[in-house]
Amino acid sequence: MKSRTPSTCPITKVAVLLSDSWTMLILYQLNHGAKRFCELERALEGISTRTLTLKLTKLIEEKMIQKNTEGMYMTTPRGKGIKLIENAMRRYEEKYL
Repeated sequence: MKSRTPSTCPITKVAVLLSDSWTMLILYQLNHGAKRFCELERALEGISTRTLTLKLTKLIEEKMIQKNTEGMYMTTPRGKGIKLIENAMRRYEEKYL
């Protein structure tokens, strides 16, 4: 079996992408419907305006989300794929927490 370096390991790649809880929570919100910035800010209790701005910018750069002409943020097909992880997290929570 070929050894993987941290940069080629699929677990590492996903962990780096989702390295903080806000990223996953933003994607969770947007996977359940497009939202404007202020709607996201209200839905994500405790997030600062600066943090939300930085996270949205990073997610757009990573092609996980996009912003349409009406100012709505929404997930791309790549961002929708996070539902696989979301579902696994829900099953883990139900079984172990």
